[in-house]
Amino acid sequence: MTLVPLVSLPRVHVGEWFESLVDFINDNFGPVLDAIESILNTLFNLIADGLHAVPAILLAVLLAVLGGLLRSWRFAVFALVSLLFIQMMDLWDESMDTLSMVLVASATAMVLALPLGILAARNTGVSQVVRPVMDFMQTMPAFVYLIPAITFFSIGVVPGIVATIVFAMPPGVRLTELGIRQVDGEMVEAGHAFGAPPSQILSRIQIPLALPTIMAGVNQVIMLSLSMVVIAGFVGAGALGEVVLEGITRLDIPKGFEGGLAVVILAIYLDRLTSGLAVRSAVSRVRRKTAARV
Repeated sequence: MTLVPLVSLPRVHVGEWFESLVDFINDNFGPVLDAIESILNTLFNLIADGLHAVPAILLAVLLAVLGGLLRSWRFAVFALVSLLFIQMMDLWDESMDTLSMVLVASATAMVLALPLGILAARNTGVSQVVRPVMDFMQTMPAFVYLIPAITFFSIGVVPGIVATIVFAMPPGVRLTELGIRQVDGEMVEAGHAFGAPPSQILSRIQIPLALPTIMAGVNQVIMLSLSMVVIAGFVGAGALGEVVLEGITRLDIPKGFEGGLAVVILAIYLDRLTSGLAVRSAVSRVRRKTAARV
């Protein structure tokens, strides 16, 4: 027995509206899209060529030393062993391409997120508009971002980077806003009392005090970028995403597992590295000394 609905609701063609918006942007902002593609391609090639130019073992040692300077000698040993293990799996070139994409996407995302987060922290109206937009960006399935990215930039590295930027940016905005808002109001008032202009209060008081929280945002942006870069392998971005995709399509368990393991190693390395930067900030050092005295 079929139940007849009391009210028949009309079909809302939201997808077609979005398609019209994508077509409008594609038809009217071609030079802007070409400029974005050129810039992202140049940045990626610059970083990738630089990483590939250094002998693999030497680069692994340099990255391990960097980890030791920012964390500890134990982490340096772990990083060196892990990076050499990637080389032994014959995935070094793909890993460096992945690292290049992550660096470009994360840096671009933070360049966009920092001013937006600062503006949201200083203006309640902007914050009320930005928050639902960030909610939408963060909850939209990652694969959906690949559709307009392919439409604007065809297939390759650039659509993967663009989709990664959009997907990874929300934590940077949120934690930048949170960090600025959590700065003690008395510190800001003291800056005003000494006649400091708003730009100096922001650069010398609010941002330094909010730096640990902002660095937590950077960490999250990098982690999301790394996860999205793998998904970008579905649009021809290459790197470790292509290795994982090949393992899935061919049911090649060893290849897929090795590609995923290389991603995990990069994720751990970048996570500990950015955490080390946050721990070494002046504010974090002061907080640790204060806690030790108490």
